[in-house]
Amino acid sequence: MITLKFKLYQHKRNRCLKRSINAAGVIYNHCIALHKRYYRMYGKHLNCAQLQAHIAKLRKRNPFWQLVGSQAVQDICRTD
Repeated sequence: MITLKFKLYQHKRNRCLKRSINAAGVIYNHCIALHKRYYRMYGKHLNCAQLQAHIAKLRKRNPFWQLVGSQAVQDICRTD
């Protein structure tokens, strides 16, 4: 996982970047919640391919999640 630290100053041109960062955070939190729920229910770890397929289905219905590219979503799923 690559972690970058930077400061975004208030400017109207950063709106799109902030939205995509927030969308990526929501997707990441959803993946963590799914991992916890799956382990609690079945006692096993969630398969990465199943998680990616599930997130791809959810991205089709949620326009906010479409702000993040598909390859970035796969990277988010792989880091859990």
